[in-house]
Amino acid sequence: MDFEPSNNRGAASTKIVIAGGFGVGKTTLVGSVSEIDPLRTEALVTDESEGVDDISQVPTKHTTTVAMDFGRITLGEDLILYLFGTPGQKRFWFMWDDLCLGAIGAIVLVDTNRLDEAFSPLDYFEEKGLPFIVALNQFDQGPQFELEAVREALALPAHVPMIRIDARDRESAKGALIRVTEYALERLASQVPVS
Repeated sequence: MDFEPSNNRGAASTKIVIAGGFGVGKTTLVGSVSEIDPLRTEALVTDESEGVDDISQVPTKHTTTVAMDFGRITLGEDLILYLFGTPGQKRFWFMWDDLCLGAIGAIVLVDTNRLDEAFSPLDYFEEKGLPFIVALNQFDQGPQFELEAVREALALPAHVPMIRIDARDRESAKGALIRVTEYALERLASQVPVS
């Protein structure tokens, strides 16, 4: 995919953050849906991670995002989404505040093999007050749980949307972007005072 300048001069643009723990599929999601070659800041996982990051649950992962992933997708003719994938390793989380500036919403990507890694990202967005959805990334070898069972395990409020996705599949990833955009607009509309 080569870079193509947008011909949507009258289109609105906005920012969506894709977040989650290490190895949950953030880079994959941005890459599968971006209409431009995504910017990736991948580095090899090195011995520096030992004792700092727990990578034992994803032994086949050899690279990690050290700053961000960036992509772009145009929805319809009037909305351009700029996608910012966060680094998953906790030692890079200091960048999350900057990556979230100006975002209308976030997708918290969750691996059901490692639900415990979802709590910190969920707490982060709840504390920030940034609208977010939870997307369960369907890994081939991952356990399949009912959405309500996962909601209960994560102590997720009923109003927060939760969906299943396959981050490798463009249409599935696009569905998550549409849902978080809809949810952010719903939240914004509910905050507007009625005159």
